[in-house]
Amino acid sequence: QCPGMATIEMQACAAEQRNQSLKALKQKLPTPDLAQWEAITSKVCKQAFTPYKNGSIYSQLVVGCTDQFNRSSLDQFKPLGD
Repeated sequence: QCPGMATIEMQACAAEQRNQSLKALKQKLPTPDLAQWEAITSKVCKQAFTPYKNGSIYSQLVVGCTDQFNRSSLDQFKPLGD
């Protein structure tokens, strides 16, 4: 979780979390697949938060959404029973 309360702190923290999950996915997916994954998750997340597009929180919502998709995907690589 992100400790900061200011929008800029929360955005930086969300970006760091997304970068961590993306780095982990780079270890699991071939580069072309990862590029496609990044493109589609970004597109889906942007579409999901279109109502907030003009707000200051929009980029944080999109970054958080892509991080959630990344982490959900990483869960699929865990062995059964973990």
